[in-house]
Amino acid sequence: MIQNKKALFDSLLKEIEKIIQKNEKGSENHRDIILKEICQFLNQKVPYYDWVGFYLVDVEKNRELYLGPYVGEPTEHTRIPFGRGICGQAAETKKTFIVQDVTQEANYLSCSPKVKSEIVVPLIKKGEVLGELDIDSHTLSPFTEKDREFLEKICEMLVESLF
Repeated sequence: MIQNKKALFDSLLKEIEKIIQKNEKGSENHRDIILKEICQFLNQKVPYYDWVGFYLVDVEKNRELYLGPYVGEPTEHTRIPFGRGICGQAAETKKTFIVQDVTQEANYLSCSPKVKSEIVVPLIKKGEVLGELDIDSHTLSPFTEKDREFLEKICEMLVESLF
């Protein structure tokens, strides 16, 4: 495990700021490029972030998420209704969910037998859920309050810059 998460996460936040700033607006898929780069960055820099992806709200189907940019094994869960699974619960309640052991969660949607834990952080602007950052880990109980703070800060930065 990581000895000093705060120091690591503080340095990673600076790098994420650079990723967001260097990608100039203009291209049609500007947001997806940044989201994909952040997925790759987090997956490479945090050893227990094994699957990193974004689910975004389908504006035509207001109460449904669709799979956006991600890094990791493919998932069959490309659309998730609000309330279903951990991602759907986070979208419905507008709260971060941390599940340290997915086998203990009744409403868990299994993506891979390797997944042991999950954290989901909603992207919220003016009280509306726009999407969420979803991270799966192959490690049991790796997420701490430092992970929550770090990922919530990333989501705040993204909402300010991209949504």
